[in-house]
Amino acid sequence: MAAGDAGGPDLRCCLHRLSRREARPMEEKKVLLVEDEDNIALALEHLIARQGYALRRIADGTLAMEAIVEDHPDLVVLDVMLPGSSGYEICQSIRRDAKLADIKVLMMTARGGEVERRKGMALGADDFMTKPFATSDLTNRIKTLLEEPSNA
Repeated sequence: MAAGDAGGPDLRCCLHRLSRREARPMEEKKVLLVEDEDNIALALEHLIARQGYALRRIADGTLAMEAIVEDHPDLVVLDVMLPGSSGYEICQSIRRDAKLADIKVLMMTARGGEVERRKGMALGADDFMTKPFATSDLTNRIKTLLEEPSNA
């Protein structure tokens, strides 16, 4: 075997195919994170991406609906308190649009009262979490929501 031939062409071909498959699974789920606080968003981005989901982040409630219509994610992880439009308004807009009916919505807030949770669920959220939460709780809920059949 020549010096530059380490592994030969067959090994390189197989490694290339394997890396492409791992980088973009055929049924990769899309998650839109709508969170304005950078520190929280950074941690959530890392956590969600580590689970193998395609991820996009929006930090402003006003831009969230545009991103939802444009990307049609499988799941929106949605903070309640946002600049522009609130998470409640965004959730309500998603549920009013029949073309977006299959999108799952996981709402989260630092104001952890039962009133906030009930309001989010009444407006159509599929799940609701109070910050701070255990990372395993978040990843389990995301996995569960993405495995459930859509509402559409």
